[in-house]
Amino acid sequence: MPDAVGLELVAQELGEAQRGAVLQTVYFRGKGTIVVEPATIGATLEHMRAKGFDFLASVHGVDYYPEEPRLGVHYELLDMTAVDRLTIKLRVPLDDPHVPSVTPSWPTADHQEREIYDMFGVIFDGHPSLRRILLPEDYEGHPQRRDFPVGGEPVLFTIHESEGTAYTQ
Repeated sequence: MPDAVGLELVAQELGEAQRGAVLQTVYFRGKGTIVVEPATIGATLEHMRAKGFDFLASVHGVDYYPEEPRLGVHYELLDMTAVDRLTIKLRVPLDDPHVPSVTPSWPTADHQEREIYDMFGVIFDGHPSLRRILLPEDYEGHPQRRDFPVGGEPVLFTIHESEGTAYTQ
């Protein structure tokens, strides 16, 4: 993993290649992260690919509720030669959750972007087949959002019925 100085050098180079792309760098517990503008994600990942981070290990959705911009997408990149790992993050507001799709350049992002769309509601512009992957097409809502109603009834456990605490606390 790039050390703190290495992370700043990578971010500076990225910022020079794309003006306004880098919003923040975070080095925490030995892990480097670069926060970028959502519109620049495709060019950012291509720049990092040229630097040796040519394996997109995973793409994750995040809900930062109650903060705004609320929704986030995290891209985990690996440099298999130098055995380095780098996270690229971006955040989008709830009222305009659009992010350019990286699927055309990174085919492994296909199903991961669909899952983020399904669970969080982030719309990946330019995705070749953006539709629900885990839930029915007519399902309303996005269950991984932190304000999604869980609901349900308490479960009855009869083993503690004699103590008067038969329900889950």
